[in-house]
Amino acid sequence: MSTDLTILTGDYTIDAAHSTIGFTVRHAMVTNVKGKFGDFSGSLHLDGSDPSASTASIDVKMESIDTGSADRDGHLKSADFFKTEEFPTMTFRSTKAESLGGDDYRITGDLEILGTTRPVTIDLEFNGAAKDPFGNERVGFEGKAEIKRSDWGLTWNAALETGGVLVSDKIKLHFDISAIRNA
Repeated sequence: MSTDLTILTGDYTIDAAHSTIGFTVRHAMVTNVKGKFGDFSGSLHLDGSDPSASTASIDVKMESIDTGSADRDGHLKSADFFKTEEFPTMTFRSTKAESLGGDDYRITGDLEILGTTRPVTIDLEFNGAAKDPFGNERVGFEGKAEIKRSDWGLTWNAALETGGVLVSDKIKLHFDISAIRNA
């Protein structure tokens, strides 16, 4: 296994079966609800000698949201939140990539939700590269970012008797990405 990104240059396809795009949101001011999206696709272009020339593109099917509760998932797909019939896909397109030193990188890009596009910065850690038993060259990254859902018009909420709101505005995004080099 190699952790030297400088030797990796090429185009990669995200392996959704071995990757996760997830989120955490504070619920009722006292606990966290975690969720993920089960249907997504994406590609990476890595330039190991010039990380700033690297790019990422991801498309997420909003209907695939899974928080472990069918009722909650149904509410998230409704007009109160993601309006999945009208806006079936969330997209991310990178606009800037940079090395922070060591295995740490930062990628900035445009995140589109509900037809609204806003910039997001994702901190990434390069986990390494390896050839799997099937001969595929793989790379792995872990990433995280925080957004305010209200920036994309996601403002539904309910006041709590004890003060505060049911759903926090701050959303923590997390990514575990495995990608396979294109032939």
